[in-house]
Amino acid sequence: MDDQQLLRYSRQILVPEIDLQGQLRLAQASALIIGLGGLGSPIAMYLAAAGVGHLVLIDPDIVELSNLQRQIIHATSDLERLKVVSAADRLRALNPHVRVDGLAQRFYSESADDLVARVDLVIDGSDNAATRFVANQACLRQRKPFVFGGATRFDGQVSVFFPGQGDSPCYRCLYDDTGTEQETCARTGVVAPLLGIIGSIQAMEAVKLLTGTGTPLCGRLLCLDGLHLEWHTIRVHRDPACPVCGDRAGARL
Repeated sequence: MDDQQLLRYSRQILVPEIDLQGQLRLAQASALIIGLGGLGSPIAMYLAAAGVGHLVLIDPDIVELSNLQRQIIHATSDLERLKVVSAADRLRALNPHVRVDGLAQRFYSESADDLVARVDLVIDGSDNAATRFVANQACLRQRKPFVFGGATRFDGQVSVFFPGQGDSPCYRCLYDDTGTEQETCARTGVVAPLLGIIGSIQAMEAVKLLTGTGTPLCGRLLCLDGLHLEWHTIRVHRDPACPVCGDRAGARL
C-alpha cells in the first residue's frame, strides 16, 4: 500500500478494529453485488470508497428516468446506458484502486455457483425474491456469506445468512418461495433515503465480514420503520424443516 492509499484510507485505518491489517484485508477481498438499483448504488459506492479490492457487479437493465429518484450511482447523463457500465464508471472515478467487473445479465441459477465461488461474499441489491432464492442456494453450496437487504415504502430489513456460522438460518428459513407475490418498489413505491440507510447497513455488514470485526447480523433480522424512525431486531433461527438448509436438505445442495 503506497502513501496515497494510506492517506486515502487514513480515517478508516485509525479505527482500532480495522487498523492497517484490516485495510489490507479489504484490499485483497472481493464481493459480488447483485443489482445496481436503489440498494446496490450505496452498497457499491461505500465498498469502493472503503477500499474493497475487487467488485463484481451484475445487472441486466439500462438506466431509466424513474430510477434516478433513488439509484444514486447513476446520473441523468447515464440514461439508456447499461447500469453495470454506468456504475463501473462511477466507481472507477471514485476509487481507481478498485477493480470493477460488470456483467450485464441476470443472476441465473446455471451460472450462480461459478460466480459465487469467485468472491468472498455476496450482497443482495436485487429487489427480486426469485433472484434472492438463487443467491441463497448458491451461497449455501459455496459456503459464502449472503448479505440481504430489502426496502419498500418506509420499511426496510437487513440480515446476514452465513452457512457454517453456528446455527445461522438461510434466506429460505424466513421467506416462502411458494409463488406468493412479494412487494417491490415498482409495485408499492419507496422513499429514496430509506434505500441509502438500508444499503449503507449492508455495506457495513460486508466490511465487518471481510475484516473479521464485530458481530454480523447472523440470526437477527434488523427492521426499520422509517415512518416513525423505530428499529426492531427479530431473532431468527434455522428451520430444521427448511427445504434448502434443513436437516434433510443436505443431499440436495
